[in-house]
Amino acid sequence: MLTKRRRIWGRWLYVAALRLDDGELLIVVTAHAPESAISDYAKRWGIETLFGCFKTRGFCLESTHFNHPERLSKLIALLALAMCWAMLVGIWQNLLHPIKIKKHGRPAKSIFRFGLDFLRCIFFDFKLHADKFSTAISFLSCT
Repeated sequence: MLTKRRRIWGRWLYVAALRLDDGELLIVVTAHAPESAISDYAKRWGIETLFGCFKTRGFCLESTHFNHPERLSKLIALLALAMCWAMLVGIWQNLLHPIKIKKHGRPAKSIFRFGLDFLRCIFFDFKLHADKFSTAISFLSCT
């Protein structure tokens, strides 16, 4: 982190940076709280990832066109459960059949996407995959 504010495009801002595991440099520019800029960005990125899964990369929440707050709240609660289920199934499937790693070193799919695709496969041909459904449904139990 640079200890003093810097003038960037006519504004006085703080600059913080972190070297990532893959060698890339993550740079965060902020007007406030430079000491927590990187951790704040990590939290924000987690939230962005969550909403990406709720929207275009998973459940297509925006397609519902819900605007009633109570209905939307219930739907988001249901989607949170579905996301947890997809994540647990993705972890299980990754243990059985590891996700392929692309040439750039990143996985071809996220754990969430891996689990969601598996659950979709079960639901689209339930008769063929009833045994897999029994195992997948067990991940919703606390025992």
